[in-house]
Amino acid sequence: MTANSRRLSILTKREIDDLYGLPRFSYEDRCLYFDLSANEQSAVDEVHTRSAAVHLALQLGYFKAKWQFFVYEREAVLDDLDYILQKYFPGKDLATVKGLSKPTRLEQQRIILQLFDYHIADSTAKAELEQKAQRVAMLSTHPVFILREALKYLTNQRIVAPGYTTMQDMVSRIVTGERRRITDLLGQAMTPLVKTQLEALLQSDEGMYRISMLKHEPKDFSYSELRQEVERRKFFQPLYAFGKTFLGANGLSNESVKYYASMVLFYSVYKLRRMAAPTTRLYLLCFAFHRFRQINDNLVDALIHLIAQYEKQAKLASEQAMQKAIIEASANLQAAGQVLELFINDSIPDETPFASVKQTAFSLLKAESFPLVSDYMRNIEFDKTAFEWSYYGKLQHKFKLNLRHLFCNLDFTSLVKDEPLLEAIQFLQELLRQGKTPRQTDQVNFPTGIIAKNVQRYLYSKIGKQKHLEVDRYEFLVYCQLRKALEACDVFVQDSNEFRGFDDDLIYAERWNKDKDAILREIGAPILLAPIQETLADLQKELEAKYKSVNQRINNGDNKYIKITGTGDKRRWSLVYPTEEETTNSPFYSQLPGIGVADLLWFVAGETGFLKAFTHVLERYVKQDADPRLILACIVAMGTNMGLWKMADVSGLSHSALLTTARNFLRAETLHATNDAIANATAALPVFREYDIDHQIHSSSDGQRIETQINTINAQYASKYFGLKKGVSSYTLSANHVPINAKIIGTHEHESHFVFDILHNNTTEIRPERHSTDTHGTNQVNYFILRVFEYQFAPRYRDLHKKMDGLVGFHHPSHYGDALIKPSRKVFDKLIVKEWPTNQRILASLAQKEVTQATIVRKLTSYTRQNQTKKALWELDNICRSIHILDFIDDHLYRQHIQKALNRGEAYHRMRRAIAYVNSGKFRVKTEAEQQIWNECSRLIANAIIYYNTLLLSRV
Repeated sequence: MTANSRRLSILTKREIDDLYGLPRFSYEDRCLYFDLSANEQSAVDEVHTRSAAVHLALQLGYFKAKWQFFVYEREAVLDDLDYILQKYFPGKDLATVKGLSKPTRLEQQRIILQLFDYHIADSTAKAELEQKAQRVAMLSTHPVFILREALKYLTNQRIVAPGYTTMQDMVSRIVTGERRRITDLLGQAMTPLVKTQLEALLQSDEGMYRISMLKHEPKDFSYSELRQEVERRKFFQPLYAFGKTFLGANGLSNESVKYYASMVLFYSVYKLRRMAAPTTRLYLLCFAFHRFRQINDNLVDALIHLIAQYEKQAKLASEQAMQKAIIEASANLQAAGQVLELFINDSIPDETPFASVKQTAFSLLKAESFPLVSDYMRNIEFDKTAFEWSYYGKLQHKFKLNLRHLFCNLDFTSLVKDEPLLEAIQFLQELLRQGKTPRQTDQVNFPTGIIAKNVQRYLYSKIGKQKHLEVDRYEFLVYCQLRKALEACDVFVQDSNEFRGFDDDLIYAERWNKDKDAILREIGAPILLAPIQETLADLQKELEAKYKSVNQRINNGDNKYIKITGTGDKRRWSLVYPTEEETTNSPFYSQLPGIGVADLLWFVAGETGFLKAFTHVLERYVKQDADPRLILACIVAMGTNMGLWKMADVSGLSHSALLTTARNFLRAETLHATNDAIANATAALPVFREYDIDHQIHSSSDGQRIETQINTINAQYASKYFGLKKGVSSYTLSANHVPINAKIIGTHEHESHFVFDILHNNTTEIRPERHSTDTHGTNQVNYFILRVFEYQFAPRYRDLHKKMDGLVGFHHPSHYGDALIKPSRKVFDKLIVKEWPTNQRILASLAQKEVTQATIVRKLTSYTRQNQTKKALWELDNICRSIHILDFIDDHLYRQHIQKALNRGEAYHRMRRAIAYVNSGKFRVKTEAEQQIWNECSRLIANAIIYYNTLLLSRV
């Protein structure tokens, strides 16, 4: 490829070959693809010459394998021709099968197209494809994403894909055209002030470029770090205001904005200044827009975290105070008994003044201990809530310092405009933004609708006959209610990524109402296209049949792996779990000599061509190879947690060369593509499908905790895993032992929010059919969401009996009589039907790239926010969960398969831990992005090892 070419490098050579290369069949493949249907056999029989008939059968098999036509030399397909002869033309000699003339080949292609109702990509089809790709480019300008979506569109439309260079040129035109479209529009819309503000980002301030300071992420939730984040927010605010109007009006998706913004992180200031000015301005504007929203996310995260910490401190202090009070009361019981004896002591005359008796009593038991002991003796509980509110008074200086500057710089809104909480928030923000404090304000002006009856006695004190509002407690009440409302999505921050209104995460209502049918057809999910009544009928048929068969097999004794105790209404059951162990290390490998990591990576690079995925960050349009030694050294340095400095020391390579290579070539984007290339190569090996579970690809996902030595904003305390230290979690999707996707998440984030996310964003050719997690991967929506997108969700519960109350059926429980396994209630099918149009929009939004799937799932699973739409979606999930639980009870092999898939995920964690062994496996990086890169390097080494081992087995 020439230096001046505008053709993008999109796929590796192996990936191109997988799509367009002549099929290479194993014996099993030949049995599958050369098995002719009645119509296909009839078409072959109608061919007059035997050679042409053989070639038609050959082309039919190849077309079914790749939906492509091939021009081939006879010598390249001899094995396939021989198989066809033996199966369909016994006795015919291979030497008599001649090559095809071009007219005959084209005629056979016409026959095949007619048989399969396919079409050649003519000029009309190519024009429609380009229009589709242009729409896709508005969602994301990642070339691979555009190409995959274009190929998916062609498959759905039953059109034979044009050649790779045609597709490559089209994607190149579209990426370039989309960028030119946006930069031209920006040049027209940009005011002189915006232009000046963008250019100011590349100016130096006290020896440091302004953009470099603004790239900085907070290390933690300390006051100093968050104060700097607030200042960065103020700087970006004017640019964000312009960007919000401009980017929204011109159809740029969040994914595209994020992609353009990432270029600012990769490019140095020197290189940004050398670029074409319109391109630089687009990158900087997108960076300002994205960074502003990211800052708001960080500030809301910090606000929620700090408020929760103060609440936790108060609860802990009240628990300790209660225990102390109980101990002191118990210790004073003897003295209390002596006080009581004073009233029956005959030596004390009746006319003795009570003051004298009190004095004697106080000598036995201190006056301040009397209330404590009397409450204890009267069995009056310690008022923990009162203590908590009094403790907030002690925390007032802390929470005012740490919360007010966050609270004031965020804009909160709600769907309910007259909500008491929103009124209180706006009141408090207005005071603080004016430089006033609540104590300086007349209490009559405070909105008190937020103060519930059960907390009024803690927020008001009496001064004489007047009720006095404890202003500091009121302020903290607003913060507490705000935290709960943010987590429940009742209050949101519009200009953020994670905390904006739920409706803003969905496909825009106007577009949905106008293009609903087209959107659903593009997604292509059968459940979304079918009437909900039809889906419910299918679910009812499946679920009710399972209730019947499960109970029949138990009653007949056919289910040998369920243990029943008791009789009648006192019957109880438990499951027996027969084990099926998979050996971690096969004896086969112990017979082979070992291989070093460096040699292994060189070998795998030669076999898979993965080094070609490392494109230079600047030269996206030019194939510019780096020194492969440096790339591999960087991978080993980061993947083992060694780091570049130590690698330079032990390898003899210069640190500056390693650092430059890492900055230019090792990005999350290129590492992800490299991992995909190796995983795809592994999947193409004959042995790969031998690791199928129950004849299908059964994946699992789980998180592995990794301690961080340097504070980063996503690292959290988790005493169970890190003691007093902080860490993150590497959440990985594994299928047939291959880690096909991974992402770094916080240990405080629920793994179930990322299950669909990590499956949906898997870009390898390995497509799981069934997916398992442990209990942490389950929630109220994952079963149905995965079913919609054609995955079977099969988790393992820690305590299955706790889930039995959630079983549902399409009849009243009385319908099932004395069945041992029966539903606890009837399905709310009418609600499902009523809310289906809204739930269609939600589920369709999950297929888009406007927002991360994890964000939508997190909001859908919020317990504290109930509405009819979510209740209907949860009910669909209950049906799918019931089907899974019945299968789990009925089939011991199903249970074994789930456990096997989960064990493979754990095996990958052990391998990763062994790979990233330096520094005890702890991260030593400063940002979340670097964590992701180091984790991807570890995954790359693991994928290389797995490819190598699978290749050895395939050659046995």
